[in-house]
Amino acid sequence: MKKENKELKNHNFIDAWKNAFNGIIYATTTQGNIQKQLIIAVIVVIVSLFFNLNRAEFLCFLFTIVLIIFAEMVNTAIETVVDLYVDVYHPKAKIAKDVAAGGVVITTINAIIVAYFLFFDKIADIGLAFLKNVTSNPVHLSFAIMVIVMIAALALVAYAKSNKHKGLNSKFVPSGHAAIGFAANTLIWLLTDNIVILMLSLVTAILLAESRIAAKEHKLSEIIFSGCFATVLVLVLYGIAMAIV
Repeated sequence: MKKENKELKNHNFIDAWKNAFNGIIYATTTQGNIQKQLIIAVIVVIVSLFFNLNRAEFLCFLFTIVLIIFAEMVNTAIETVVDLYVDVYHPKAKIAKDVAAGGVVITTINAIIVAYFLFFDKIADIGLAFLKNVTSNPVHLSFAIMVIVMIAALALVAYAKSNKHKGLNSKFVPSGHAAIGFAANTLIWLLTDNIVILMLSLVTAILLAESRIAAKEHKLSEIIFSGCFATVLVLVLYGIAMAIV
C-alpha cells in the first residue's frame, strides 16, 4: 500500500505540472460536457472580440468561463473518486455527486448573469439598429416577414402531421401554399396603393388556394385557416415593425 502511495505522489515540481497537464488532457478528451463547454467558450470568446470589451470586462468574462470549466473538472474528479470506492448505490455517494453537479450549475448561473451585464446593452443597441434598418426598407421588411411566415407555416404543418398532440385532429393539416400566397397578398396590400395590383394579387392567392383543393391536397376549412393565419401573422409583424420605426 505504501508503494502505491509513493507512485501517486509527485516527486518534484516538474512531475506535478506533468500530472496536472495529464489531468487536463484526460478531462478534455473523455468528458463530453467539458468538450462542449470548451467549444462554446472558444466561440463566445471570438464573438466577444466584436463587442469592444475593455480590459476589466474581458478579464471578468474570461475568469467566468475558466470557473465553469474548473467546476466541471472538479465534478469529474469527485465522480471518479466516488465510483472508485463505491460499487453499489449509497445515499452519501449520491449526495457527493449531486453537490459537485450543483457547483457546476452555480457557476453556469453566474456566467449567465455576468454575460447579461456585459453584453445586454451592446446586443440591444445592435438589435435595434438592425431592426430599424430592416423596417425602414420595404423590400427588406417584406423579405423578413415572408421568411418568418414560411417558417411558421412549415412548423404548423409539421405540428399537424406529427400526431403527437392528442388535442389536434390528425386529419386537419394546414396548407403551406395557401399561407404563403395570402401572406404575399397581404404584404402587397400594405405596401402598394395600385388597385389593379391589389386585385391581381388577391386573385392569384385565391387561385393558388383553389388549386390545392382541386388537387385534393387540402379541404376548404384548411385553406381558410391557413389564409387567415398568414394574414393575421403578417399584420402583427408589420404592426410591430412600424412601431419600432
